[in-house]
Amino acid sequence: MAKLTYKIVEHDGGWAYMVGSTFSETFPTRQDALHAAEIASAEQQVAGTTDGIQYEDSEGVWHDELADGRDRPQTEVSD
Repeated sequence: MAKLTYKIVEHDGGWAYMVGSTFSETFPTRQDALHAAEIASAEQQVAGTTDGIQYEDSEGVWHDELADGRDRPQTEVSD
């Protein structure tokens, strides 16, 4: 099972959460970013339906896959 860590960081004149190398939108306060990360982290763990997905990898190549809606990562928020 994958594990995702949501890290609270200063970003673009405000605060954001970061997962891997991806930033969220910018929030005016650290507390706002923390609250948004907690919500996103909780939602990431909710099972969904199995469905087709498309994503672009770091080299700009698009992929089509079937995502099992029951295969959810473990998450945590690091403040």
